[in-house]
Parts: sequence; structure tokens; C-alpha cells
Amino acid sequence: MIIKENEVEQFDFDGLKITDYTAKLDENSSFATISVLPQISHKLSWSKRSNKYYYIITGEINFIVNDKEYILSKGDLCVIKKGEKFKYKNNSSGIVKMILVHTPNFKLDQEIFE
Repeated sequence: MIIKENEVEQFDFDGLKITDYTAKLDENSSFATISVLPQISHKLSWSKRSNKYYYIITGEINFIVNDKEYILSKGDLCVIKKGEKFKYKNNSSGIVKMILVHTPNFKLDQEIFE
């Protein structure tokens, strides 16, 4: 299967620019890229369904996982297990780009946002 970037719609999710390559598929995992503009954050949340794998492509971003803070940059991976509370924020002046994989695949109704 081949999915071309120009065939995938990007959408805005509270200021996050998300390109979900697998949104129209029913696969075991889902794959998306996220662009986080300066000073944009992802609110505190957790998943009832999926483990999440965030891989940093460019930039530096602050993650808080289970009340512990981490500063991640290019080449770093953050694994959020199902049920773990997390949030992140781009405190820099540049755009942060990340890859996000959900396993099992992403289902919005299984995500809790506080």
C-alpha cells in the first residue's frame, strides 16, 4: 500500500496541524504527522485504547508524562502507554514536527481530554 502525502488532508486540532495518513483505513495501527506551531500545546489527555509513539523529526518540545517533564528533540522517541496521562507544548520559536503512531489504531471516542 502506498499513501502519498498530497492525497492526505491536513486538519487543525486545537492548533495542532495533523496529517492522518491512515484515517480512512481500518488498520491495526494508525500513522500521522503533527506540526506544532510555537507556543501551541496539547491539553492533558490519555487513551483508553492505544499506546502512542511520538518521534521528533525537527525542533524541541516539552512533554509531561505522568507528572514528569521531559525535553525532547530531533531523533527522540516518547512512548505513552495506554492510560498514562500526558501533555506537551512547543515553548520554542520554531515549528516542531513529529510522527505519531497509535497501536491499536486511533479512535477519537477512546481518547480522554481534561
